[in-house]
Amino acid sequence: MFRKPSLKYPHHLKIAPDRQRHLLKTISWRAIGTLDTLLITWLITGSLEIGAAVGGTEVITKMLLYYAHERVWYRYIRIGRGKVADAPQ
Repeated sequence: MFRKPSLKYPHHLKIAPDRQRHLLKTISWRAIGTLDTLLITWLITGSLEIGAAVGGTEVITKMLLYYAHERVWYRYIRIGRGKVADAPQ
């Protein structure tokens, strides 16, 4: 009667599921990190403007660094991922 939905990745999407997940994790983690940086800078300097400037500056560079770090771990570091033969190519 009803078809069970397919859990396969839709091929029309441009970003592979693992990369999409890494990208979403990158963005969510960066939002938390930027808020932390903004608050710490504000507390140290007493200036919300300086806190926002520092937080706004570091958000892009740290997002790029985290994404690259995540991809390196996914591709080259096998710790905790089972057998090498099980790893996606």
